[in-house]
Formats: sequence, structure tokens, C-alpha cells
Amino acid sequence: MNEPSPWLLRWAHLIAPGGRVLDLAAGSGRHTRWLSARGHAVTALDRNPEAMAALRDVAEVIVADIELGPWPLVGRSFDAVVVTNYLWRPLLPAIVAATGPGGLLLYETFTAGNATVGRPANPDFLLLPGELLTAASGLRIVAYEDGFLADPDRFVQRLAAVRELPAATPPRYPLAKASPSPGR
Repeated sequence: MNEPSPWLLRWAHLIAPGGRVLDLAAGSGRHTRWLSARGHAVTALDRNPEAMAALRDVAEVIVADIELGPWPLVGRSFDAVVVTNYLWRPLLPAIVAATGPGGLLLYETFTAGNATVGRPANPDFLLLPGELLTAASGLRIVAYEDGFLADPDRFVQRLAAVRELPAATPPRYPLAKASPSPGR
């Protein structure tokens, strides 16, 4: 699967133009390359040095085993954080924290029920119902899905959420304006 996730394609317009994007568990770099081609400054993080070497021409690459080692992005935040097909529960708070003010979190991975249709089947790598909503509780949820997708068959949760800017800062994601009442 070399095409970007349809979830990323659907919500990428919410990433600030030229924004700094973290592609976490970047793997082969399908999202890194797509985002970089659209003018984003991408940081690709994965534990596979060969995969990361192939992305050096389009991104800042970080080779790190974030499950066994320390979180390599302490103190850094991004205009968007993209995570697909990856779950390591102890890192959920750090992933959400890496979503900077006005930033977007796009997360999509497998959920309970996936064992009935394929891999992963280990419950350690399958989200529980509503787990992404709980993990992103400090963010404003823009979209959320939890269910079955076909071709290939899989059960997933998908989340698009933003960290709202402080009240004094104009929002990048404004609410719809109320229409004037009749007679005004």
C-alpha cells in the first residue's frame, strides 16, 4: 500500500500551509513523501534505519525505537502529527502532547474486532472502543470513526482532532458564523 491513507487525504487540508508535520512510525514513508511534496516540513520517525535512509531527501529523519528507548521529541511540537497502523499505549500522552497549539492530530489504527479478519490480532495492538477519544481528551475532536472497513478487511478507529489556540489568538478552524436574524 503506497498510496496515502484516505483519512489523511480527507483531513490534510487542516494542516497549516508549510506546517511542521511528524509522521510517527513512518515505515516506508508513504505519508512523509506525500506531505513533503505539498510543502510541509516533515519529521519522519521510525525504528527501521533502512526505511529512514530512503527518506533523507524529503524529511528530517529520526531512527529510534520509541517502545524501548526514550521519547526522542521531548519539548518539540508540530503543526500536525500523523499516525497510521501503529499503537504503543504508553506513548499516547506524548503523541498528543506533540500536537502543537493550533495543530492537528490524525490517528488511524486497528481496533478490537480486527482479530476476526486478520492481523494484527494481538489485543496489545488493538484499540478498545473509544480509546482514541479518551487519549485525545484535551483536543477538540473534528472527526471520529470506529468500525469496519473493506478492501482490505479491517476494524479501525480514526481520529482527527485539533489543539485549539489560546482564546486571544484567532482560530485557524473558525466556527460557522450565525446568519443574521430577519429584520436586521
